Amino acid sequence: MADVDRHSRWVQFLKVLLPLVAILLLSSVFLLSRSIDTNVSVPFSDQDIDDRLTDQVVTSPDYKGVTRKGEEIRVEARRASQGSEGNTPTAAEVQGRFGLSNGGEITLESNTGIIRPDKGTATFVGDVVITTRDGIQVTTDLLNTSLDEIRGDSPGQIDGTGPIGDFTAGRMTFGTEKNDGPVHILFTGGVKLIYEPQKAER
Repeated sequence: MADVDRHSRWVQFLKVLLPLVAILLLSSVFLLSRSIDTNVSVPFSDQDIDDRLTDQVVTSPDYKGVTRKGEEIRVEARRASQGSEGNTPTAAEVQGRFGLSNGGEITLESNTGIIRPDKGTATFVGDVVITTRDGIQVTTDLLNTSLDEIRGDSPGQIDGTGPIGDFTAGRMTFGTEKNDGPVHILFTGGVKLIYEPQKAER
């Protein structure tokens, strides 16, 4: 009989204790949740996210390729947008580098452009700057280049400076005259040169 009484007291005690333990556990969960900072800032605004989803924006696209002659081609941008249906994909702050087989180099920069690996082309648009390792620098508004070989064409006026002076021309092209020949830069369309002997003597 004493064992039954003892068992009944334990049951009554547990009926009081267990609900109290449950209440303490629940309150600790709420206290812990308050200490967690749920106001985490997102690095993009709602408008940025909407624009990226709408235009399919890619950050820092980087194209790298090698021609059949082993020349290196690299074109990259700060950001690129696929654009909506019917619109041309565009890129911002475009940079390019053509590593020539003879050790020379042509670098390209522009405000905007279009990179199309599917078509094997890259177009530089707006304040285009073309620089060669041997000291020629050319500025123009538009430059079409290939991603399959070292080749480019600027159909508009160009302004340049080089080892022998400053010059302007109506058009500039660069590429090889023969399949395995060296890369040449050709200026046509009313070329005007201001010869500076002091530059040529350096």
